[in-house]
Amino acid sequence: MALDLVHIRDLSVMGIIGINPDERVNEQEILVNATLWVDTRPAAASDDIRDAANYRTIAKAMIAHIRSGKPMLVERLVSELAQLVFDLEPKVQEVDLTVEKPGALRFARSVGISIHRSRVGDHTAGTHQGDGETSQTEPTPAGEEAP
Repeated sequence: MALDLVHIRDLSVMGIIGINPDERVNEQEILVNATLWVDTRPAAASDDIRDAANYRTIAKAMIAHIRSGKPMLVERLVSELAQLVFDLEPKVQEVDLTVEKPGALRFARSVGISIHRSRVGDHTAGTHQGDGETSQTEPTPAGEEAP
């Protein structure tokens, strides 16, 4: 399947992130860039938003998540945002995400983490999805707890 790229650039949100005591109480700018891998042909043919990956809905969900969460690490936030995209929009097959903390390092404009994640099939028992890797596990028999 041919996939096209939908970009959300320089989404700037104030939020709590970091390990230092002042970062746990003072909001700072968090900058997000996302590239959504989507087949845009159905939306192009129909000119109907229902056939498109709604980037406004995705951006609003990212903003809400950043504003309400208080992760310690950028690694956690970028991973959570990738999963949020997959949970929210089934048309997105892959996502490139960068989360940055502008001004976090002296003498640097920004520091950040970039990840690429793929949706791998459907969410099925015994398969971990959404992190670009698929790991098979034995299904847990009914009535038993998973390890």
